[in-house]
Amino acid sequence: MPRSRNTQGAIYMTSAMAGFSSSDALSKSVITQMNAGQIMCLRGLITSVVIYLIARQMKALRSWRVILKPMVLLRVVCEILAAVTYITALGMMPIANASAILQSLPLVVTFGAALLFGEPVGWRRWSAILIGLMGVLIIIRPGAEGFTIAALLVVASVLVTAGRDLATRGIDPEIPALMITVVTAVSVAVCGALLTPFLGGWKPVNATSFSHIVLAAILVLIGYQSVILAMRTGEISFVAPLRYTGLIFSALLGFVFFAEIPDLWTLIGAAVVIASGLYTFYREGKRHVAPLAQESEPRTPV
Repeated sequence: MPRSRNTQGAIYMTSAMAGFSSSDALSKSVITQMNAGQIMCLRGLITSVVIYLIARQMKALRSWRVILKPMVLLRVVCEILAAVTYITALGMMPIANASAILQSLPLVVTFGAALLFGEPVGWRRWSAILIGLMGVLIIIRPGAEGFTIAALLVVASVLVTAGRDLATRGIDPEIPALMITVVTAVSVAVCGALLTPFLGGWKPVNATSFSHIVLAAILVLIGYQSVILAMRTGEISFVAPLRYTGLIFSALLGFVFFAEIPDLWTLIGAAVVIASGLYTFYREGKRHVAPLAQESEPRTPV
């Protein structure tokens, strides 16, 4: 494949990570004005409208009963849990720390794909997965000072996001991807509205906060489109590792807007997770396959 194609794919992937990280920062900026349920509701509503119009234009709409299909329902439930745990965690910990833990997602998906779908994973990749998970432990530092509720929430978000991606693989390919996204976005919005009273109630939304929510929703959608373009433009083995640029963007945004500086252990743990992930991508590339782990998305779409 010509180098220019890989370069273009790299630009798409880097842009996607910038979009995802910026969306996280925008969500974090309003978490003091409203709870996670309200953010999910507003962001989900905006996403629902945009995706619905796109799906309608592309004739991808189907019966809403599609949500009753087990794998679609499982994906929706995992999406909701991923959103509420990660958004809540963003209000309790530095964005770079949350992003560092989230970088373990491809490793967890590889683990799940091996167990559930029998995807071949040799001892080298098993070793990389275990080392990567050790990197996560370095970041959260189990103990009286380091092991926090916020860290647990991000770990939970990683697990349910992996479940979402694994469930996606089991969905009937006849169901358009856009329809799945519409169903998911609407479900997250509704669930956010239902959770809001239990998380502190609905708070007044000023123009600034609302603009942050709107921009966060748009950036997530742009991010997902950029990921698709990256995977279709460049070689997966070349562009997939660039997912880890998201950690750089998160650290910069945390420093500039929230005065957050990652500590040494977070940097060491992140380096271990990223090195393990890069090695896993390398080994998967050597096997000439495009496994689910390389297609796993690093953020929640709504």
